Amino acid sequence: MTRSVLVSGASIAGPALAYWLDRHGFDVTVVEKAPAVRGGGYAIDIRGTALGVVERMGLLPELRRAHVDTRRITFLDTEGAPIAALDTDTVVGSDAQRDLEVRRGDLAAGLYRLTRDSVEYLFDDSIATLDDRGDHVDVTFRGGARRRFDLVIGADGLHSHTRGLVFGPEQPYHRYLGRAFAGFTLPNDFALEREAVVWNVPDRGAALYAYEPGERIHGFLFFGRAEPPFDAFRDPQAQRDLVAATFPDRRWEIPRLVAALREADDLFFDIVSQIHLPAWSKGRVALAGDAAHAPSFLSGQGSSLSLVGAYVLAGELATHADHTAAFTAYEKTLRQFVTLNQALATTGGTVVTPRTQEELDARDQALRGRTALPSEERGRAAYNALVLPEYEDLT
Repeated sequence: MTRSVLVSGASIAGPALAYWLDRHGFDVTVVEKAPAVRGGGYAIDIRGTALGVVERMGLLPELRRAHVDTRRITFLDTEGAPIAALDTDTVVGSDAQRDLEVRRGDLAAGLYRLTRDSVEYLFDDSIATLDDRGDHVDVTFRGGARRRFDLVIGADGLHSHTRGLVFGPEQPYHRYLGRAFAGFTLPNDFALEREAVVWNVPDRGAALYAYEPGERIHGFLFFGRAEPPFDAFRDPQAQRDLVAATFPDRRWEIPRLVAALREADDLFFDIVSQIHLPAWSKGRVALAGDAAHAPSFLSGQGSSLSLVGAYVLAGELATHADHTAAFTAYEKTLRQFVTLNQALATTGGTVVTPRTQEELDARDQALRGRTALPSEERGRAAYNALVLPEYEDLT
């Protein structure tokens, strides 16, 4: 008999999971607090094992056409003079012939297009309460509706509301990596095209990312902080004030970036952190994507892990009649892959975000005069560390 599944979140993990669950014969509903699928956004990477997932979904040709092809990263000294302009793929350990870099919105739109006709989407709503009754889950939505589902999957991001309802407060599972950042867009008055520029002083930095000519570009200001700035999380003005106070510099383009931050209507502020849970499920509720195992943007693997995890979770639910066995198999298949990719953030990061003057000097010395870095074999090994299981397709 077809089982009903509620998926919370319609970014990457949620629609990807909905696609595979639908392919396996489940009755799927996706609830999303935003009024529609979010478009645009900064570029994300799809590498290694995740390429096999989008290929099996039939999305690979579409995403190849959407590839933004950031061609180089230029590192600047503290006064804004170039140190080195490096091929992007050699910095992040990508395979230039296979790996993808696409706007988050392009991937989200593709996933939604694949699922909108066969999956029920509830936009501008979210889960208010969950009651796991043992043989089903009773759900109350913030809009007032009440419904019953066989399973509920939280795919609602790093600060997952679903996880909070079932696993409790985030703090025990949240691993702060000692940095905060602000992202926003601004006019491309810098003559940049398909490239990134990175400026650093110890434990602080700024970056500009430009894609197609004529588009607004993405600006980032990132900085070290011993404790997360919890008091700023729900207050955009406090976020602007905190970042501006952290960047009083008059060097390079920092004043222009701070001014753009002040005016931005698309400010995104967060901390660099990961989620480490002892288990990704409890009863009839499971977690997927960043809600289960956020690796942080320093790993560059958040979207890839979400795609692979969605494929595996749906496949195991289709393979096992019992959800408990399916959730166990999901973790057993995926856990080591997640661990390897999370480690990319916690043991690296000094190329773009050096913490100390010594790290910054060592990086700059290594970069001077180079046009490429040695391939990041460790990263490539992690990206490809899982061979996709084969699951029976019921369509």
